[in-house]
Amino acid sequence: MSGIALIDYGSGNLRSAEKALARAAHDSANACPILVTANPEDVVRAERIVLPGVGAFADCMQGLSAIPGMVSALSERVRDQGAPFLGICVGMQLLAEVGHEFGDHAGLGWIAGDVTKLHPSGTALKIPHMGWNGLRLQRGHPLFAGILDGAHVYFVHSYAMRVRRAEDVVAVTDYGGDVVSAVARDNVAGVQFHPEKSQAVGLQILSNFLAWKP
Repeated sequence: MSGIALIDYGSGNLRSAEKALARAAHDSANACPILVTANPEDVVRAERIVLPGVGAFADCMQGLSAIPGMVSALSERVRDQGAPFLGICVGMQLLAEVGHEFGDHAGLGWIAGDVTKLHPSGTALKIPHMGWNGLRLQRGHPLFAGILDGAHVYFVHSYAMRVRRAEDVVAVTDYGGDVVSAVARDNVAGVQFHPEKSQAVGLQILSNFLAWKP
């Protein structure tokens, strides 16, 4: 096994994510090659897997499913073999059982819950939720080692995960009510925000992911 598979399925800020992962690897002296790939065989061989995502839930799930063998490769490497996995933005949302954006659409089902539209209280809060907001850590997790409660990260989203098991929630953000901003269960983790756009805090989270041994 070698390196990080950054999955290219037609959705996601791949260049920014690739650069941020490379910077995190360099800064943490954790040398690991980063492979942007749409090849399921690369996923099966990867040491770690990152799934980005930008856009609508259904489009992203359709794009992932349209690559022959990709969903089964992810299931084999992540679910069966325990490779560390990080979903970013819609890549986190796809972990849910179903997304309710433009209809009901099945997700990967790795985290119990669904994805619903944001309904912040207060008319001053706009949708999409865009900009810097603080994290409120709900429990300790290796991905957030060295991250202070209240640290600010960058969001761009109109939908968010509604998680059924409280123990799967790692962090929330206040945006007219609590919004789940990080989840984790076993070797699977996801962040609603964009670590690749979150400067030093985001780079620390990515560095932690590179060192994570679930």
